[in-house]
Amino acid sequence: MKKLIIAAAMASLLAACAQPAQEPQAPSSALDVIMTRTSIRAFTGEPVPQEQLETILKAGMAAPSAINIQPWKFVVVTDQEKIKEVFGGGWRPEMFTTAGAVIVVCGETTVMRKPSGQPDAPEQEQPNIFWYEDCSAAAENILLAAHALGLGAVWTAGYPAEERIAPIQEALGIPEKVKPLCIIPVGVPAENPEPKDKWKPENIHWEKW
Repeated sequence: MKKLIIAAAMASLLAACAQPAQEPQAPSSALDVIMTRTSIRAFTGEPVPQEQLETILKAGMAAPSAINIQPWKFVVVTDQEKIKEVFGGGWRPEMFTTAGAVIVVCGETTVMRKPSGQPDAPEQEQPNIFWYEDCSAAAENILLAAHALGLGAVWTAGYPAEERIAPIQEALGIPEKVKPLCIIPVGVPAENPEPKDKWKPENIHWEKW
Protein backbone atom coordinates (compact mmCIF):
# COMPACT_ATOMS: atom_id res chain seq x y z
CA MET A 1 0.00 0.00 0.00
CA LYS A 2 2.83 2.38 0.92
CA LYS A 3 4.49 1.67 -2.42
CA LEU A 4 1.29 2.58 -4.25
CA ILE A 5 0.93 5.86 -2.32
CA ILE A 6 4.59 6.79 -2.98
CA ALA A 7 4.23 5.91 -6.67
CA ALA A 8 1.08 8.06 -6.96
CA ALA A 9 2.79 10.98 -5.22
CA MET A 10 5.81 10.73 -7.53
CA ALA A 11 3.54 10.62 -10.57
CA SER A 12 1.74 13.77 -9.40
CA LEU A 13 5.05 15.52 -8.78
CA LEU A 14 6.40 14.60 -12.21
CA ALA A 15 3.19 15.78 -13.86
CA ALA A 16 3.41 19.11 -12.05
CA CYS A 17 7.04 19.56 -13.10
CA ALA A 18 6.12 18.82 -16.69
CA GLN A 19 3.64 21.68 -16.80
CA PRO A 20 4.94 24.82 -18.61
CA ALA A 21 5.81 27.83 -16.48
CA GLN A 22 2.76 29.96 -15.84
CA GLU A 23 2.50 33.19 -17.78
CA PRO A 24 1.94 36.37 -15.74
CA GLN A 25 -1.80 36.76 -15.28
CA ALA A 26 -3.69 40.03 -15.48
CA PRO A 27 -4.89 41.04 -11.99
CA SER A 28 -8.57 40.64 -11.21
CA SER A 29 -9.52 43.68 -9.11
CA ALA A 30 -8.60 47.33 -8.69
CA LEU A 31 -6.76 46.69 -5.41
CA ASP A 32 -5.00 43.71 -6.95
CA VAL A 33 -3.84 45.93 -9.83
CA ILE A 34 -2.42 48.47 -7.39
CA MET A 35 -0.76 45.95 -5.07
CA THR A 36 0.79 43.76 -7.78
CA ARG A 37 1.99 46.41 -10.22
CA THR A 38 5.75 46.51 -10.61
CA SER A 39 8.20 48.15 -12.98
CA ILE A 40 8.93 46.10 -16.11
CA ARG A 41 12.15 46.97 -17.92
CA ALA A 42 12.42 44.08 -20.39
CA PHE A 43 9.94 43.38 -23.17
CA THR A 44 9.52 40.82 -25.93
CA GLY A 45 9.44 43.38 -28.72
CA GLU A 46 5.91 42.41 -29.74
CA PRO A 47 3.71 45.32 -30.85
CA VAL A 48 0.94 46.59 -28.58
CA PRO A 49 -2.43 46.76 -30.38
CA GLN A 50 -3.75 50.27 -30.88
CA GLU A 51 -6.98 49.30 -29.11
CA GLN A 52 -5.03 48.50 -25.96
CA LEU A 53 -2.99 51.71 -26.24
CA GLU A 54 -6.20 53.72 -26.52
CA THR A 55 -7.60 51.96 -23.45
CA ILE A 56 -4.42 52.83 -21.55
CA LEU A 57 -4.63 56.47 -22.66
CA LYS A 58 -8.30 56.67 -21.70
CA ALA A 59 -7.28 55.54 -18.23
CA GLY A 60 -4.63 58.28 -18.19
CA MET A 61 -7.19 60.90 -19.11
CA ALA A 62 -9.51 59.67 -16.35
CA ALA A 63 -7.10 61.06 -13.74
CA PRO A 64 -8.07 64.01 -11.52
CA SER A 65 -6.69 67.46 -12.31
CA ALA A 66 -6.71 70.83 -10.56
CA ILE A 67 -9.79 72.87 -11.54
CA ASN A 68 -10.42 70.16 -14.15
CA ILE A 69 -7.90 71.78 -16.51
CA GLN A 70 -6.70 68.38 -17.84
CA PRO A 71 -3.34 69.72 -19.04
CA TRP A 72 -2.04 66.35 -20.24
CA LYS A 73 -0.93 65.62 -23.77
CA PHE A 74 0.54 62.31 -24.95
CA VAL A 75 2.99 61.43 -27.69
CA VAL A 76 2.79 57.73 -28.56
CA VAL A 77 5.64 56.23 -30.59
CA THR A 78 5.12 52.73 -32.01
CA ASP A 79 7.48 52.76 -35.00
CA GLN A 80 10.46 50.64 -33.93
CA GLU A 81 13.01 52.60 -35.95
CA LYS A 82 11.80 55.86 -34.45
CA ILE A 83 11.90 54.38 -30.94
CA LYS A 84 15.54 53.41 -31.49
CA GLU A 85 16.34 56.82 -32.95
CA VAL A 86 14.72 58.89 -30.20
CA PHE A 87 15.10 56.71 -27.10
CA GLY A 88 17.85 54.22 -27.93
CA GLY A 89 20.88 56.30 -27.08
CA GLY A 90 20.49 56.92 -23.37
CA TRP A 91 20.76 54.95 -20.15
CA ARG A 92 19.48 51.36 -20.42
CA PRO A 93 18.21 51.78 -23.99
CA GLU A 94 16.85 48.21 -24.04
CA MET A 95 13.96 49.39 -21.87
CA PHE A 96 12.77 51.32 -24.92
CA THR A 97 14.06 49.36 -27.89
CA THR A 98 12.34 46.12 -26.79
CA ALA A 99 9.03 47.86 -25.96
CA GLY A 100 6.03 47.69 -28.24
CA ALA A 101 5.29 51.39 -27.70
CA VAL A 102 6.63 54.40 -25.84
CA ILE A 103 4.27 56.93 -24.29
CA VAL A 104 5.62 60.39 -23.52
CA VAL A 105 3.40 62.02 -20.90
CA CYS A 106 3.45 65.79 -21.39
CA GLY A 107 1.76 68.75 -19.77
CA GLU A 108 0.75 72.22 -20.89
CA THR A 109 2.60 74.63 -18.63
CA THR A 110 0.22 77.53 -19.33
CA VAL A 111 -3.56 77.83 -19.44
CA MET A 112 -6.04 80.34 -20.85
CA ARG A 113 -8.23 81.57 -17.99
CA LYS A 114 -10.11 84.64 -16.89
CA PRO A 115 -8.30 86.69 -14.24
CA SER A 116 -9.35 85.77 -10.71
CA GLY A 117 -12.40 87.70 -9.59
CA GLN A 118 -13.05 89.13 -13.06
CA PRO A 119 -15.71 86.92 -14.68
CA ASP A 120 -16.37 89.41 -17.49
CA ALA A 121 -12.72 89.92 -18.45
CA PRO A 122 -11.24 88.18 -21.50
CA GLU A 123 -9.20 85.05 -20.95
CA GLN A 124 -5.48 85.51 -20.45
CA GLU A 125 -2.56 83.11 -20.65
CA GLN A 126 -1.47 82.18 -17.15
CA PRO A 127 1.06 79.71 -15.69
CA ASN A 128 -0.45 76.34 -14.88
CA ILE A 129 1.45 75.63 -11.67
CA PHE A 130 -0.16 72.22 -11.10
CA TRP A 131 0.50 70.67 -14.51
CA TYR A 132 3.14 68.22 -13.29
CA GLU A 133 0.95 67.02 -10.44
CA ASP A 134 -1.99 66.47 -12.79
CA CYS A 135 0.19 64.66 -15.31
CA SER A 136 1.74 62.52 -12.58
CA ALA A 137 -1.75 61.26 -11.75
CA ALA A 138 -2.32 60.50 -15.44
CA ALA A 139 1.02 58.67 -15.66
CA GLU A 140 0.18 56.49 -12.66
CA ASN A 141 -3.15 55.60 -14.27
CA ILE A 142 -1.27 54.59 -17.41
CA LEU A 143 1.03 52.28 -15.43
CA LEU A 144 -1.92 50.68 -13.66
CA ALA A 145 -3.95 50.27 -16.85
CA ALA A 146 -1.04 48.60 -18.64
CA HIS A 147 -0.68 46.15 -15.75
CA ALA A 148 -4.44 45.49 -15.71
CA LEU A 149 -4.22 44.49 -19.38
CA GLY A 150 -1.40 42.03 -18.68
CA LEU A 151 1.24 44.35 -20.17
CA GLY A 152 4.33 45.80 -18.53
CA ALA A 153 5.47 49.40 -18.21
CA VAL A 154 7.95 51.54 -16.33
CA TRP A 155 8.10 55.24 -15.41
CA THR A 156 11.36 56.84 -16.59
CA ALA A 157 12.02 60.37 -15.48
CA GLY A 158 11.94 63.46 -17.70
CA TYR A 159 10.98 66.73 -16.04
CA PRO A 160 12.68 68.72 -14.57
CA ALA A 161 15.97 67.34 -15.98
CA GLU A 162 16.36 69.62 -18.99
CA GLU A 163 19.21 67.53 -20.41
CA ARG A 164 16.78 64.60 -20.65
CA ILE A 165 13.70 66.35 -21.97
CA ALA A 166 15.24 68.83 -24.42
CA PRO A 167 16.38 66.20 -26.99
CA ILE A 168 13.05 64.37 -26.77
CA GLN A 169 11.11 67.61 -27.08
CA GLU A 170 13.06 68.52 -30.21
CA ALA A 171 12.95 65.04 -31.78
CA LEU A 172 9.19 64.72 -31.34
CA GLY A 173 8.29 68.33 -32.20
CA ILE A 174 6.74 69.03 -28.80
CA PRO A 175 5.78 72.72 -28.48
CA GLU A 176 7.79 75.00 -26.20
CA LYS A 177 4.98 75.50 -23.68
CA VAL A 178 4.43 71.75 -23.34
CA LYS A 179 6.88 69.80 -21.18
CA PRO A 180 7.57 66.04 -21.16
CA LEU A 181 7.00 64.85 -17.61
CA CYS A 182 8.03 61.22 -18.06
CA ILE A 183 8.62 58.55 -20.67
CA ILE A 184 6.80 55.22 -20.30
CA PRO A 185 7.81 52.17 -22.36
CA VAL A 186 4.91 49.72 -22.67
CA GLY A 187 4.98 46.18 -23.97
CA VAL A 188 4.61 42.47 -23.48
CA PRO A 189 6.75 41.60 -20.43
CA ALA A 190 9.89 39.51 -20.90
CA GLU A 191 10.36 39.32 -17.13
CA ASN A 192 8.14 38.65 -14.15
CA PRO A 193 9.65 40.32 -11.05
CA GLU A 194 7.95 40.04 -7.68
CA PRO A 195 6.22 43.27 -6.58
CA LYS A 196 8.06 45.05 -3.77
CA ASP A 197 6.37 45.22 -0.39
CA LYS A 198 6.38 48.96 0.33
CA TRP A 199 4.06 48.89 3.33
CA LYS A 200 5.76 50.78 6.19
CA PRO A 201 3.46 51.62 9.11
CA GLU A 202 6.14 53.91 10.54
CA ASN A 203 5.48 56.33 7.68
CA ILE A 204 1.93 56.92 8.92
CA HIS A 205 1.07 59.53 11.55
CA TRP A 206 -2.48 59.37 12.92
CA GLU A 207 -4.21 62.62 13.92
CA LYS A 208 -0.91 64.59 14.02
CA TRP A 209 2.84 64.10 13.39
